[in-house]
Amino acid sequence: MAEPQTDLALRGDNIVKRFDAVTALDGVSLTLGQGEILGILGDNGAGKSTLVKILTGFYQQTEGKLYVHGEETLLRSVDHARSLGIECVYQDLALANSLSIYHNMFLNREIVRRGPLRLVDHKSMRERAAQLLDDIGVHVPSVDLPVERLSGGQRQAIAVARAVNSNARVLLLDEPLAAMGAREAALIIDLIMRLKENGRLSIIMIMHNYAQTLDIANRIMLMQRGRVTYQQRSANTSVTELMEIVRREYQAMRATTAH
Repeated sequence: MAEPQTDLALRGDNIVKRFDAVTALDGVSLTLGQGEILGILGDNGAGKSTLVKILTGFYQQTEGKLYVHGEETLLRSVDHARSLGIECVYQDLALANSLSIYHNMFLNREIVRRGPLRLVDHKSMRERAAQLLDDIGVHVPSVDLPVERLSGGQRQAIAVARAVNSNARVLLLDEPLAAMGAREAALIIDLIMRLKENGRLSIIMIMHNYAQTLDIANRIMLMQRGRVTYQQRSANTSVTELMEIVRREYQAMRATTAH
């Protein structure tokens, strides 16, 4: 087997995940280049969520190998994955709605003043939160605002900014545009594109919307029933082609169950 490329942020080889008699992932292989955006598409039950949980250390694979920045790694926990620069923003965002933007940005990572009392340095956290949001082009009236007063798109942007603030090198976005209107989705797409242009982050997006994914991602990967059934550069495929692949798979599944 070829050695893992050191220019890859992530690589998975033949990842299998079983839960007793159920095989949730059946030999999934993937690569994520440095500074690349990979869009993973698939219906509910395709195995996307299980794959994300393996890539973030929540689950360990039953079989297969995972490489992080060229090194073979078994991610033992979410904290272990984070220590290697892997962060995930889930659909629920895990924000504390009653806390301010800057408190959320530093949640469980508070800046503490040196000295015997170890007091939280609110001034430094405010300044750094405002600077980071400005750097990545996220505009809010004040970092003192409670998160509950933000729009859905703004909350998503704050969750992404918090991951960036943790020095993430690999960012997984779980349905970042779910249940958003066109205007809010455009805000998040612009943010993702700015992060892409920066080149420091490698990003995996779990998506349902084919058209949006093709617009944003460098490459797409289609998952069906725990397997990767199609991979291609976004520029070399189309919504029509993807829908045809899904239609053929659905027809084949129906024909199998009919017998």
